[in-house]
Amino acid sequence: MKIVYKTYVLLAVVIAVSSINLFVLLQTSQENETVLHSISSASNLKVIAERIAGTANSIASGNEADRQTLAQQINDFENTYAVLGSGGDLNGTTIIPVPTELRNNYGDVGNSWNIYKQKAEEIRQEPVFDPEVKNALKYILEKDGDLITLTNGVSNDLSSLDRNYNRHKEIAAELTTLTKSIAENTLLISIGEKGNNADVIKKDRILFDVDLRKLEGLSLANLDTDGVQIKNETLQTIPRENGASLRELDPLWESLELKIKTVESTPLLSKEFGKSLQELNTQRESLLSTTALFVYDWNKLIDGKLRERVNVVQGLLVADIVVFVTVMVSIRKSLNPLAMLTSALSRVKEGFYGEKIDYRSSDEIGILAQTFNLMSETIQVKEQEAKKIEIAKDEFLAMITHELKTPLVPIQGYADILLGEHLGSLNRDQKERLEVIKSSSASLLQLISDLLDAQKLELGQLKIKKQTENVKQTVEKTITAMMPQANAEEIELTSNVKPDIYANYDDERIIQVLTNLIKNAIKATTPKNGKVQIFVEDKPDEVKISVKDNGTGLPKDSLDKIFRKFYQVDTSTTREKGGSGLGLSICKGIVENHGGKIWVESEFGKGATLSFTLQKNENPNLHSNTNK
Repeated sequence: MKIVYKTYVLLAVVIAVSSINLFVLLQTSQENETVLHSISSASNLKVIAERIAGTANSIASGNEADRQTLAQQINDFENTYAVLGSGGDLNGTTIIPVPTELRNNYGDVGNSWNIYKQKAEEIRQEPVFDPEVKNALKYILEKDGDLITLTNGVSNDLSSLDRNYNRHKEIAAELTTLTKSIAENTLLISIGEKGNNADVIKKDRILFDVDLRKLEGLSLANLDTDGVQIKNETLQTIPRENGASLRELDPLWESLELKIKTVESTPLLSKEFGKSLQELNTQRESLLSTTALFVYDWNKLIDGKLRERVNVVQGLLVADIVVFVTVMVSIRKSLNPLAMLTSALSRVKEGFYGEKIDYRSSDEIGILAQTFNLMSETIQVKEQEAKKIEIAKDEFLAMITHELKTPLVPIQGYADILLGEHLGSLNRDQKERLEVIKSSSASLLQLISDLLDAQKLELGQLKIKKQTENVKQTVEKTITAMMPQANAEEIELTSNVKPDIYANYDDERIIQVLTNLIKNAIKATTPKNGKVQIFVEDKPDEVKISVKDNGTGLPKDSLDKIFRKFYQVDTSTTREKGGSGLGLSICKGIVENHGGKIWVESEFGKGATLSFTLQKNENPNLHSNTNK
């Protein structure tokens, strides 16, 4: 069967099984969602009950506005409870009626709610505070400012008296402190803060009364201190002219003391409200317990029904697994040849040709395998032919460059002899012609030498003899050799090498690299204004050598190409000043055979810097041509 037809059949099976699963899951999901919303609403009854209790306590703290909130919460509970009983819509959510099995639990929640609701309604309608205590607190807070003013006045009146009245002054200061404490605790009671504020006020009242009697010279014998420790003292009578504030303080304190005693002895909440609040909190626990049991039993009932559907779901899962395994086996069988084909293609990418795929079938993949086998065999044959041609080309190039180099040597020699006039005098035209012959033969010889070096690098036959050398001397020798050409072009050639720096390299080959880089820099600069600088940087494991010029620079798109064989940045300039396009490629090969690296940094119009590195120590893993 064709793979396309197999695919259609498998897809049809998968779609059919998936449709059945989807239908069952959607139906179950919808039913579960409705049930969960209903159980969630039942659980929400507990939340509403807690809110009612919180709102009741907020009303007890004096927040009268919460009475309306309490009424709304009571209505929320009633509405939720009613919808649970009959089913319907609740806040946009569909609710199912309470199952028949849970009607008794539902009734228990209703009975508990009726009692809870009655207490909540009482709290909503009854006044919160005892009127007498409320008025007493109001009076104390209103008169508090007058009391502080008068206690401060007593202290001011006594301030001019001598040291015999120092104790009087201390007691006056205590009165001011007690006044502030009474005011603070009264305020706390008025805002509904609980704690021992009433006990603190009682103690402050007794101490204030004792201190006032001492300043007035009254007896403490019949004073009810209610367990508060006091100290009897006999004080010198305060002069009348210094007792004005004290005389005003006495009647004010008498009126305040009665109000303070009322606050001490009577709770702020009214008895009826306090009783209703207490009964509400007690009934809250009963309502929460009954509702929790109702929700628990409903969940338990749903769990039982869900178990009945588990078998159906498990059956569908088994069917899904069987279909999935069948599909996977079929797909695996169909795609296995593709894995073989991918592996074979990877081998072809790595350069292994001629491998074949052992797969025989009449489907599309079988045809693809046969085509691949034919292609692989063809590529192998072509590759073998290409290798033979490449070897023949390399041998021919090596032979022809050697044969071209042989006659050039005597041509250069005879040109030097003739220019030296060893065979007779020459006129100016003859000398000019001989200079052209000599210069052309030197250029041709350099080109042939570059071709030979490039070929040796390609074949791995370039000889490199490394030993410890002085980098400073190597740079100086190169500069000395290149100085005539630089002077002829009126170009400044300098270096920064000062101390002796040693590295492991072939002196002649590195001079060849430096010479080529300096020649290129000279070609790139303008006569009279050109500058070529050589920098040497000593690093822990290597030496960095850079050749920098202020010439035309290199275009950005050529920076990653200049080390390729026969690549020339500007053909017109190269033809004008000469060059084969092999120099930098040879430099790269020599540097890499030393275990270093070479690179260029340039911005067009702002010159260029070519740098390379040499290792200081011998590395046994360097190129195999080392020391050949």
